[in-house]
Amino acid sequence: MADHHATAALLTSAVVAADVFDLRPDYRALLLVAEGIAPAPTDERSDALLRRAEEAATAQLAVGRSEDLPHIAAWREAYRAFGAKPQRTRNSLEALTRRAPAGLPRVNRLTDLYNAISVLHQVPIGGEDLDRYAGSPRLLRATGSEPFETVADVREVIEHPEVGEVVWCDDLGVTCRRWNWRQGRRTALRDDSTRALFILDALSPATDSDLKAAGEDLAEHLRSMGPDVRVMDRLIIGSATRSAPHREFS
Repeated sequence: MADHHATAALLTSAVVAADVFDLRPDYRALLLVAEGIAPAPTDERSDALLRRAEEAATAQLAVGRSEDLPHIAAWREAYRAFGAKPQRTRNSLEALTRRAPAGLPRVNRLTDLYNAISVLHQVPIGGEDLDRYAGSPRLLRATGSEPFETVADVREVIEHPEVGEVVWCDDLGVTCRRWNWRQGRRTALRDDSTRALFILDALSPATDSDLKAAGEDLAEHLRSMGPDVRVMDRLIIGSATRSAPHREFS
């Protein structure tokens, strides 16, 4: 049985550093924890949701380039602000949107779900396995010494972010580089994951209502993944004093 007090404490202690807000004062993060998930491979429901996302992205790209879509364009500007080249390291939303017309990956029901919601709502979403997570999430600008576990040339390696790069971290190191570009191997969702942390990122012109709608859609689909699923979230806006308290979905 999940310890919901511990989950609430994890969300309450999550931090977005002040210098990240200095970089983009319009940034907001919706952190959502789901527990009691029944793991499953891709099924008819997750495949259908992915097909909806593929169709939506195909329609959008029929009338314009991915980099011109409003939220993708905003994330490109944010990447340039901390020295990243968005044409070389695309944010997760842009990477999925560009891939959608040719077919999104089918990984497992949980990963399929958040990838589809990301494309449908045009919001970057990352997913972490809470059983492999250490401490609370922190979004900060890197010193360059933080370890990041990844794979290069089919080998597991430790890399380090660039100085000033915006990264999500836990107590053991970087869990996602360049804000929402690449997730680390250590905390990645797996086929047997039953507890997950999802991070939904927003910049203007995406509104708080847009972000909350994406979170509620994600929560609704997560609740369909088993009778014991419980979902809790927290919205961080601008500074700790403006952060919304966590909400719990039964």
